[in-house]
Amino acid sequence: MPADDGRLARDLALRAGARLLALRASGDDPDVLRKAGDRSSHEFIIAELARLRPGDAVLSEEGKDDPARLTADRVWIVDPLDGTREFGEPGRVDWAVHVALWEHGELTAGAVALPAQDRVLSTADPPAPPPAAGQRLRIVVSRSRPPAFAARVAEDIGAALVPLGSAGAKAAAVILGEADAYLHDGGQYEWDSAAPVAVALAAGLHASRLDGSKLEYNRASPWQPDILICPGRLADRLLAAIGAVRPTGTG
Repeated sequence: MPADDGRLARDLALRAGARLLALRASGDDPDVLRKAGDRSSHEFIIAELARLRPGDAVLSEEGKDDPARLTADRVWIVDPLDGTREFGEPGRVDWAVHVALWEHGELTAGAVALPAQDRVLSTADPPAPPPAAGQRLRIVVSRSRPPAFAARVAEDIGAALVPLGSAGAKAAAVILGEADAYLHDGGQYEWDSAAPVAVALAAGLHASRLDGSKLEYNRASPWQPDILICPGRLADRLLAAIGAVRPTGTG
């Protein structure tokens, strides 16, 4: 792995985010903005990766999936605009840019830019683990499709549910200690979580499926059923609470 893969992920996410902010400032129709944001960010990141890492494969939400990635040693997993809905809503800051690198079965570099928050989290300089929370636990969930059993989990462990936009924004809230866990069920794609998981792991956090098994990337189907990100000290407690109330046969 080139020593600067983490810095490259951070740089690409930052630069794509700056382009998205400029586009958003145009004040165009929200649907036009969303489509333009997805397209322009994708084209920029793909072009830069082709120039700077020409031998690497790429899996992007906005690109055509090339099966050649399945036999590649290095695969960049990209979400050019995570939280497209929020990007089109004036004033919302919970959208992101994801750039991650998978190598030989592991995520080795990644960055999550939060352009509207003037933040970028990356494996190049991962944040310190958040301190133990002294108040009621906060679990971030999807604002549009939270897991049906999440309220029961929260009730059983005395936590509060916090709806939030993009997957990157939810993971970032946990990485930064603004929330205590990110719980998602009902499916998402590899590009939704690869960069957040890379950064979370680099920051010393726990990241897994809801049954505690490892999150896998660069699979033939990029669909991922579920995810949990939290500090390691909370993992067993949360996994037990989820297992007690989650319907059997899911995942």
